[in-house]
Amino acid sequence: MALHLTWMLAFGLLGNLISCLVCLAPLPTFYQIYKKKTSEGFQSIPYVIALFSAMLWLFYAIFSEDAILLITINTFAFFMEFGYIAVYLRYATKKDKILTFKLLLLINSFGFGLICLLTLFLTQGQKRVQVLGWICMIFSLCVFVAPLFIVREVIKTKSVEFMPFSLSFFLTLSAVMWFFYGYLKKDPFVAVPNILGFLFGIIQMVLYVIYRKPVKILVVEPRLQELSHEHIVDIRKLGTAICSDINIVISQLSDSGKVVFEDQIPKEVAKQTQEITNATNKI
Repeated sequence: MALHLTWMLAFGLLGNLISCLVCLAPLPTFYQIYKKKTSEGFQSIPYVIALFSAMLWLFYAIFSEDAILLITINTFAFFMEFGYIAVYLRYATKKDKILTFKLLLLINSFGFGLICLLTLFLTQGQKRVQVLGWICMIFSLCVFVAPLFIVREVIKTKSVEFMPFSLSFFLTLSAVMWFFYGYLKKDPFVAVPNILGFLFGIIQMVLYVIYRKPVKILVVEPRLQELSHEHIVDIRKLGTAICSDINIVISQLSDSGKVVFEDQIPKEVAKQTQEITNATNKI
């Protein structure tokens, strides 16, 4: 029994440590946002969802037995995600700020508030723990399914630019630790979602190994020197040739009253020819 508790405590502590590293992963991104004073097109949805997840697990852990390790990590995650969202709202565009406020009101205020009211007034004791556990487990499964969209993009683009290996590795390792913690604690609501998290983490790392080297596309730029002289047009000769081929016949009356036809080049054509020649000389 003592060995069982020791292993459970060890996996719980390791889960806390690794999950803290995962929570700290976005720090460089938000440092750049703070430094450049702009959100740079980043979306707030992942952080709003992560904040909601931390709130749900905290609420579950409060009513669950011996869940101090769940309380510690989700408290840390709550404050980190809250801080990320605060920085985002400080430097985001007006449109992104409005969207983020709507998400916070809909998910974190209305959604979480509704769950609290229903579970507090309609359930009690162990029944309340089970209802909250099911809610947390279903939500966690949905969150773990989200990387499928990233996997699809990686396969489609054959690029792992938006799927860093370190994040996938630590998420997989975190899922392993929390699975064994939930298994040893006999808490299926903690163990089951992390099975899916582990599987998706393995898939992401395998895809990273396959597509880690981007396909290089060779672009050949044409050189002007490689153009043959046969493709170069002499504008002066072209202008002269055009003008020499233009013969306008103008009829005039002679002194005897007869009609005489003469070929002449109009003044306007001659003027245009001269302009083309001058422009060519400048070139």
